[in-house]
Amino acid sequence: MAKKSISIVIPAYNEIESLPELVNQIQAALTDYPKSEIIFIDDGSTDGTVEYLTELGETTPNIHVIIFHRNYGKSAALAEGFKHATGDYIVTMDADLQDDPAEIENLVTKLEEGYDLVSGWKIDRKDPWTKTLPSKVFNFVTRLLTGVKIHDFNCGLKIYRSAVVKTIEVYGGRHRYIPAMAGQKKFKVTEIAVNHRAREFGVTKYGGSRLFHGFFDLLSILFLSRYTQQPMHLFGIFGLLSVLIGSFVEFYVVFLKYAMGSSFQQHVALLLFGVMLIVVGIQFITMGLLGEMIAQSSQGQENRVRKIVNTP
Repeated sequence: MAKKSISIVIPAYNEIESLPELVNQIQAALTDYPKSEIIFIDDGSTDGTVEYLTELGETTPNIHVIIFHRNYGKSAALAEGFKHATGDYIVTMDADLQDDPAEIENLVTKLEEGYDLVSGWKIDRKDPWTKTLPSKVFNFVTRLLTGVKIHDFNCGLKIYRSAVVKTIEVYGGRHRYIPAMAGQKKFKVTEIAVNHRAREFGVTKYGGSRLFHGFFDLLSILFLSRYTQQPMHLFGIFGLLSVLIGSFVEFYVVFLKYAMGSSFQQHVALLLFGVMLIVVGIQFITMGLLGEMIAQSSQGQENRVRKIVNTP
């Protein structure tokens, strides 16, 4: 059976020291895959990465380079890479040499067992505890809330069938949750243990705040992705419930006046509470309608790309 074509998508931000060795290792790993391409996305580097990748893209047929105007983040870089990838299988990895290109063959083998996405699992992770401990908490909570049973959602080393990356929208910090989003869309997701290496050059580009940002993104995926196309289903529930409770309160005040002989003045607070609930309910329903209108309209996106070298 003919080998499938492979696209390697690599976001890079100030990794000039790692890139020459990384390119050599990837090219060696792709020896048995003649129909392959490597797509680097420079995410606003300032250390010479742009110049190196530009020259590489101009001189190496299977290397394509996308250069951003400024730093947009990993999700934006992956999204741009996915858009340009032409392979049957798409592999992602980080540019810092911690992901081992020799694992590509193992990822392909596992994918061809019938899966749509195979994520790497850094069992023996070569990072300080300040990164590994928050990561364990993050992975446990994500696994619990999404139902996708893998141990390492944020491993940079993954392989996808092309249908997965063309279906999933990656933005903000959603790159951390691609396996969860794929699982929500009923793609078959699994993982394999992969070799993880200590960082040789430079420093990590991620701070401690990403843990909090990650949980906000998780909430977004759990709730908003379910109602993106039908926001009325979310806002309408709260709106209708609020209107019904407010109406019940108002009818109760009327009952007290005409059946029990009390006056409205005796129940002003309750009367105002019922009116408030009805108004809030109407506002929720209005937000739902506005959301439906927004969901139906196409939204333009900022043009991030400054230059493409050797167009895929």
